[in-house]
Amino acid sequence: MGLLDGKRILVTGVLTDASIAFATADLAIREGAEVALSNAGRTVSLMKRVARKLPASDLPMLELDVTDPAQVAALAPQLREHGWDRIDGAVHSIAYAPPACLGNGMFEATWDDVSQAMHISAYSLRSLADAVLPLMGDGGSIVGYTFDATQAWPAYDWMGVVKAALESASRYLARDLGPKGVRVNQIAAGPIRSMAAKSIPGFKAFEDVWDARAPLGWDIADAYPVARSTVALLSDWFPATTGEVVHVDGGFHAVGA
Repeated sequence: MGLLDGKRILVTGVLTDASIAFATADLAIREGAEVALSNAGRTVSLMKRVARKLPASDLPMLELDVTDPAQVAALAPQLREHGWDRIDGAVHSIAYAPPACLGNGMFEATWDDVSQAMHISAYSLRSLADAVLPLMGDGGSIVGYTFDATQAWPAYDWMGVVKAALESASRYLARDLGPKGVRVNQIAAGPIRSMAAKSIPGFKAFEDVWDARAPLGWDIADAYPVARSTVALLSDWFPATTGEVVHVDGGFHAVGA
């Protein structure tokens, strides 16, 4: 018996098989869930290609640009066309920042740069919730990913600010959706060597130090510890947990230099 038997889960942002989103989709299927995937624009074709590696076929694969209100509104009707009368869980794996926002300190990026990062990476959590709520009811779970926004990191710059906004938005959404029985949580994951990581200048600095300092160690090439935690939060095993940021980082956040 799987942890997600009988559940229907939407996973956004599957792009490569090295990503947390892919590992989550893979594990959710293995734990008994029906899974649908979504991505935006030209990344949809990449999603369809990598989805062939998942242990299920004929997955609903949809286009969802979280900055397009029409596509947000169309998500639930599209899933209904695939025979989905409900969504039990949704995974928010959506983030983007223009290059000026990363590795340049705080004075290079313009408001246009920052506002784009904020829209896609933080406000999108509200957009995703809006998209799935027509099919999500009591017992639903929305899980997203952050990178511990309680401190400043090398090179992360404005994306760190955006992640702080994401974490705050998650708490406010947990407040608003709790009466509907819907939980909203974030996972503060350790660094994973993925396509997203490649966009962060100086990412090698995280690679070098994380495994050495994390009490449990950390494998930057293994997204499955984060995926396992995601599946747990999507399941019925955390019925009273919402508005939380769960650290899955080998314990790095808990120790000093």
